[in-house]
Amino acid sequence: MSESAPRPVDRHLFAGFLRQHRGAAVAVAGWSLLEAVPALASGLLVAAALDRGFLAGRPAEGFLWIGLLGAAMVFRALMTRTLTPWLGRLVEPLRDELVTAVAAGAVHRAAAGARDTAGAGVARLTVQVETVRALVSALLRSARQLGVSLLMAFVGLAALSAPVAAVTLPPVLLTLLLCVPRLRVLARRQRRQLRAEEALTAAAGETFDGIRDVVACGARDRVADDLSARITDHRDAVRAVARTASANTLLVSLGSHLPLLVLLLAAPRLLDRGALSVGELLGATSYLISGVAPALRSLVAVLGSWGVQLATVLGRLSRSTAPARRAPARAPGPDIPARTPGPDASARSPRSPDLSLVDVGYAYGPGAAPVIDGLSLDLPAGSHLTVVGPSGAGKSTLTTLLAGLAAPDDGRLTVGGVPVTEVDRAWLHREVTLIPQEAYVFTGTVRDNLRYLTPRARDADLLASAEAVGARALVDRLGGLDAPVGLDGPPLSSGERQLVALARAHVSPASVVLLDEACCHLDPAAEERAERAFAARGTTLVVVAHRISSALRAPRVLVLDGERTAIGTHAQLLGESPLYADLVGHWVAAGTP
Repeated sequence: MSESAPRPVDRHLFAGFLRQHRGAAVAVAGWSLLEAVPALASGLLVAAALDRGFLAGRPAEGFLWIGLLGAAMVFRALMTRTLTPWLGRLVEPLRDELVTAVAAGAVHRAAAGARDTAGAGVARLTVQVETVRALVSALLRSARQLGVSLLMAFVGLAALSAPVAAVTLPPVLLTLLLCVPRLRVLARRQRRQLRAEEALTAAAGETFDGIRDVVACGARDRVADDLSARITDHRDAVRAVARTASANTLLVSLGSHLPLLVLLLAAPRLLDRGALSVGELLGATSYLISGVAPALRSLVAVLGSWGVQLATVLGRLSRSTAPARRAPARAPGPDIPARTPGPDASARSPRSPDLSLVDVGYAYGPGAAPVIDGLSLDLPAGSHLTVVGPSGAGKSTLTTLLAGLAAPDDGRLTVGGVPVTEVDRAWLHREVTLIPQEAYVFTGTVRDNLRYLTPRARDADLLASAEAVGARALVDRLGGLDAPVGLDGPPLSSGERQLVALARAHVSPASVVLLDEACCHLDPAAEERAERAFAARGTTLVVVAHRISSALRAPRVLVLDGERTAIGTHAQLLGESPLYADLVGHWVAAGTP
């Protein structure tokens, strides 16, 4: 791994962290031993109170030993109070280390072209890192205390009576040996449950987001079967976790009571042989009942819940911070420039923005009905085309293909004679702009937003483009080019956001502009002004129509609807395309200009 690469979040990070904070770790270990003094001394003090005090006819000495036990409890409380700040000195720096590792991993993965979602990155920096901090804090408070108390209870038991320790220690060790592999099984099954939950959530989200395409492609049954299979997988994973956790609970319950049962069975013989006094018997019983049994049950329960959760989350973070392989560069997103890829010997820059489609077909997945099937279309530079059709006919899909965001499954799509798959990504970023229905406005100033695609644009050019598309009044109302927008500015309506996106595209050098219902939130006059502004600058303009007026303004209209696809002028299509006539009639009946 290179020096600049982030360290994965795993056991190596913890080892390095403990080395860097050795002083705090040693202090925690030392104070933990002092905190466990009552667990070490409780049985010894009870035995002394009986054997040397009450049973020996010296009650005052007996009460003295009991008083020492009470003082040990007070001492434990003081040690816990002293220990707590030292735990914070370990937990809080660990959180900082995790944030640094996750943030560095996100940067490195983005630089390598990894396709992580923004929501996943935010979840790692917030929910998952905070989960690790909370779990480590809880484990340091509980598992540390329980583990040390369990160890000290057995040390005290061995000091009190070696024969008792010899018969009670093996069941506890056997329980621990059986629980360790069971915890690994539980961790593996919880990871499976997490993967199943993530897969179900992702599949359901994609389905609901693309429900129109699912219906249009006739894939309802297949998608329903897929979701049912994922639900079943998630159910099975949850049941497997529950079965394993229940088995662990039963095992620990038996293991924690077995030492006491062994002691009670062995006690008569040990008492008869003089190997055990009454006080030692009660002291040993005190160790087992108040020390070993509850500590063993709680320790395994804590490790089986918090410990397994911590291992699972750390595994997710470790994979997210590992450097990613460099992924192929993506085409620019809607109205957003993509990162320019490195040199590619096969990439070519077209000599012109002429677009040509020959028998193009595209489907969302193998076996699905094509959304676009056998489409042939020529769009010379400077063309103006309006696309109409019923919902799900493939209008947005066509703009996606023209923008180079997807490649056709069949046929040939070229830009200036160059197949779209071979066009240089930097050229597409510069020459093609797609504005979707939901426009993007970024946090910053108005100037930042308008110059996003053209960083060196002059203020005069920004204002001229804003004037051309009808956004100048909005700019003035906001307070000029220096006015804040986004999270730092006033809320913008959907129409105002579209005006910002239109002005941004107008000032850019793009020679192909694709408006996918990008004016749907504007009134008809504002929509007409924006479309005419792009047509006037000689831009190739493709408009997915929201109103009939867009079709009336365009020299050519494309009606998308599978086999009934047609292209022509408004007048031609009224007579030749029944679908187009129906759409126009619907618009007119609805009062849509």
